[in-house]
Amino acid sequence: MIRHLVLFKLNDGVRRDDPRVVAGVEAFRALGSQIPELRFWECDWNITDRPIAYDFAINSAVEDKDALQRYLDHPAHQAGVAQWREFATWVIADYEFQG
Repeated sequence: MIRHLVLFKLNDGVRRDDPRVVAGVEAFRALGSQIPELRFWECDWNITDRPIAYDFAINSAVEDKDALQRYLDHPAHQAGVAQWREFATWVIADYEFQG
């Protein structure tokens, strides 16, 4: 299995209640039921307010590298990413684990 982690940082001046952010969160929350390759899906806001903290996180899992690529290429994922590009930056880690 492959764990796919993404941490998002809102751009300076962008707030969680910005309509673009609200729509982006809704788009990502829906992915768990839209993309069959996803074996595990969760995402939500960070609950701590530390200077080094990121704002939003995705924690997901897929079977293998091929499934990861299908997830990344899926139109619903691409649409969500396009939304988030407008107001955030992010870091990603993909690693194998025993499922």
